[in-house]
Amino acid sequence: MSMELLSQQAVFDGWLRRYRHHSESTGTEMVFAVFLPPAVAAARMPVLYWLSGLTCTDENFCQKAGAFRLAAKLGLAIVCPDTSPRGLDLPGEHEEYDLGSGAGFYVNATEAPWSGHYRMYDYVTDELPSLVEAMLPVSADKGIAGHSMGGHGALIAALKNPGQYQSVSAFAPIVHPSAVPWGRKAFRAYLGPDETQWAEYDATLLVIDAKERLPILIDQGSKDAFLTEQLQPERFQAACQSVDHPLTLRMHPGYDHSYYFIASFIDDHLRFHAEALGLATG
Repeated sequence: MSMELLSQQAVFDGWLRRYRHHSESTGTEMVFAVFLPPAVAAARMPVLYWLSGLTCTDENFCQKAGAFRLAAKLGLAIVCPDTSPRGLDLPGEHEEYDLGSGAGFYVNATEAPWSGHYRMYDYVTDELPSLVEAMLPVSADKGIAGHSMGGHGALIAALKNPGQYQSVSAFAPIVHPSAVPWGRKAFRAYLGPDETQWAEYDATLLVIDAKERLPILIDQGSKDAFLTEQLQPERFQAACQSVDHPLTLRMHPGYDHSYYFIASFIDDHLRFHAEALGLATG
């Protein structure tokens, strides 16, 4: 178990680092970013895992979300993985923004040519946390959050792994991928034509039988160009209501799908996770 430090910047008395390591899950070299708050000098601190959306890398959240000032104050580490394997050149991998590179959808692919490498579910829920907890000054206490495709990833990670995460939240998540164009395209390619196999990665279906009633926070902009066709948060809300799963869905008039939206409300999410992870939020 090893990793190579690629860069390090001081920020708000903590550190933003980028690391590269070989991934057994993907069979490739993977890069991730981690923000370490100043409190890690004295104790291991809990971690928020942030999963980004289509076309993103580990850098988008770090550069655009404006999260590090409050994370430093709270004592919350943040880990940002990439959104797909890199450096493969599989057939069709780089041709479309919503399939292949930057579009791993946080599933374990079962179909060729993806199945040997596109195993992002195992990577973000198992391999990366094990590496981070072994090699960095953080604890095993963790929350998970994400945006769009990454919001989908955060929701399914929490719903499929009761007890693993203390908190979960999302911005504009793809909540019902089996039923919307982005998800159907990716699932057909990665998981095959049998739609019964898609259910294990669909939050709206998973929440019905969830073994844990972990409270969920979702923020959604009313002016999001993808709201009606791709996101459909009301379907997830209805599923949660049907089984009395705790959900806070906040609709924000005038906000779109961009990182301007995320930056506007990221502090609420950081405090939400910090409280669940036992950190002082005052």
